[in-house]
Amino acid sequence: MRIDPEHHDGTSDATPGGEADKRRPGELVFAAFLLVASLVLVHSAWGIENSFGPNGLSSPRSIPLATSVVMVLSAAVVLLKTLRLPLDRTETVMRDILPWVVILFAGLLVGYGLLLKPLGFLPVSALFLIVAIKVLSRRSWPWAIGIALAALVVIWLIFRIVFSVLMPAGIFPEAELVQFFRTLLTGGAE
Repeated sequence: MRIDPEHHDGTSDATPGGEADKRRPGELVFAAFLLVASLVLVHSAWGIENSFGPNGLSSPRSIPLATSVVMVLSAAVVLLKTLRLPLDRTETVMRDILPWVVILFAGLLVGYGLLLKPLGFLPVSALFLIVAIKVLSRRSWPWAIGIALAALVVIWLIFRIVFSVLMPAGIFPEAELVQFFRTLLTGGAE
């Protein structure tokens, strides 16, 4: 990762939003999103009905409604404060807020979640680890594949064999592999 010395000194600032007197790119959109999401939650909480009588302070919707109203008020305050700040023109969304590697890993995680059940734990995890290690390490493909598969074997042995965690089998004949190892370890005795 290359650090732009005119833009960053390589350290992390602990102030949310970078500089306290400037608005970061995308910050206004995010604050507006929080307000809209909070309003949706108020509407959803309002729809909770009490099947045992009138909706009073002890009704099932009182706590969710009160919590979501506090969320709306908080989000409105954040949005108003954010609106007043001038935009920091030295930062960009793609370089400072949401770089390509973050977008790539978000896509990888979504793909992992979507493919886990149909393809199974082992092939999807292998693909995820290989791509992740290749991108983050910037080493050769054989190195990334070797490290990813070694890590996957260790993960699989710990969770599947030691802790007996069931994982989606998918297209890989995992049950046959587990039985092969069990037969091998017991010397074929059933």
